[in-house]
Amino acid sequence: MTQPILPIRHEWALFDTAGTRRIEQRAAAPLPAHTLMRRAGEAVARLALAIAPHAQRVWVAAGPGNNGGDGLEAAIHLLGWGKAVEITLHGDPAALPADAQTSLARAQAAGVRIGSASVVPNEPPQLAIDALLGVGASRAPQGAIAACIRQLNALACPVVAVDLPSGLHAGTGQPLGDACVIATHTLALLTLKPGLFTGAGRDHTGRVWLETLGVDASGELPQARLSAVTPNTPLGTRRHAQHKGSFGDVAVVGGARGMSGAALLAARAAHAAGAGRVYVELLDPASGAAFDPTRPELMFRPGWSHSARDVLARATVVCGCGGDDAVRAPLPRLLSGAARLVLDADALNVIAGDTSLATLLRARAPRGLATVLTPHPLEAARLLACSTSEVQADRLRSARELADRFDCVVVLKGSGSVIAANGQVPRINSTGNAALATAGTGDVLAGWLAGRWAQSPIGHEAAAAFEVACRAVAEHGAAAEPQPSGPLRAADLIERLYR
Repeated sequence: MTQPILPIRHEWALFDTAGTRRIEQRAAAPLPAHTLMRRAGEAVARLALAIAPHAQRVWVAAGPGNNGGDGLEAAIHLLGWGKAVEITLHGDPAALPADAQTSLARAQAAGVRIGSASVVPNEPPQLAIDALLGVGASRAPQGAIAACIRQLNALACPVVAVDLPSGLHAGTGQPLGDACVIATHTLALLTLKPGLFTGAGRDHTGRVWLETLGVDASGELPQARLSAVTPNTPLGTRRHAQHKGSFGDVAVVGGARGMSGAALLAARAAHAAGAGRVYVELLDPASGAAFDPTRPELMFRPGWSHSARDVLARATVVCGCGGDDAVRAPLPRLLSGAARLVLDADALNVIAGDTSLATLLRARAPRGLATVLTPHPLEAARLLACSTSEVQADRLRSARELADRFDCVVVLKGSGSVIAANGQVPRINSTGNAALATAGTGDVLAGWLAGRWAQSPIGHEAAAAFEVACRAVAEHGAAAEPQPSGPLRAADLIERLYR
């Protein structure tokens, strides 16, 4: 049964190309030849019919592999249902894989109109099917296939991509080159692939559907999971006898000269998330701020980071929001003593350039201290000593590498934020949109995460950090849905999270 994926209702396993092929091979072994391709073609045709039931002219762009065979099978069904179908077939028909050759012969016998790569539809199609390239594509589309992709992208009608948009890398969600299909719908076959949900994937896939073809993939370890944390649910029911001390303390250390707003946004978010008490240490000695007129509940504590060790051990600390280089001074004490530490923004930049601080960070986990890093791609690149483009080229790998290097939980922000930790299957977050691409929303995430974390019971800190990070990221993204017409200002985001 074909199922829509978003909005997400339960967690989904995501499989890379190698895992998908193993699943396919195990499933195909006991079946009659050509069974899975026939199932795939029928599923594509049925989805196409559901999307555009009144479309009469259908164009199928078929590639030289099994993805093209799926498109040929879909064409047979659509022709049988009374549609005028034209196929543009790329590649030598004699060189097609065995299954695709069988589908070609079936399409020819059914009377489907099949043209070569140089042939374009006689009339503008009312529906197009992208069956050019599948999960095996690993290099930039060239020549006639690249030209065909550009033709698909120029169409005014809906475009249904088979398995994934042609030109998109299945594992990373990055276009392989300049030519990459921008689909209105994508029907993933057998499995969901990580690249559909992170990197540039969401901009190319349109609405994503899954057709498992009747195959059980549970025997294969997924590369990642699509997060299914239910937004805006409390971590626990509040009992009548509980008091503010029952819900944990959060301390925000940041806000250097000219950037106190970043620390205040994080503190307000932590308070909105339910933390019992929220302290603010501004790193601008000239600020003289004694209270927040918008949220007077916040408590300003100059020098809080020099508190007694037992105070540091009880609090959940956010460090770095608007901290500039001034955050360097409190970091050693926080890295050494805070039991729960969220490091964001300038805290990450300072650690990336200071080997002694990086050593203190790596030493936290063996001492039972839990840490969450919340870098955007540039901050991740600094921590990994590479370029931003290298981080974005494989976001899952980058997040896992950071988690391994510093033995902590990592939230690599961006489209399809990746949450990684040692011993955990990475999560890709399914919520959010570009309305969050405004100044301060990252500070809100750091504070919201800390506020949620402060309420979880003491003990098993690393596991709690991972689950709370997944939840906080999902809630943060969901607060931007439905997508507003313009950008979502950070202070307004807090109010959306709180509602």
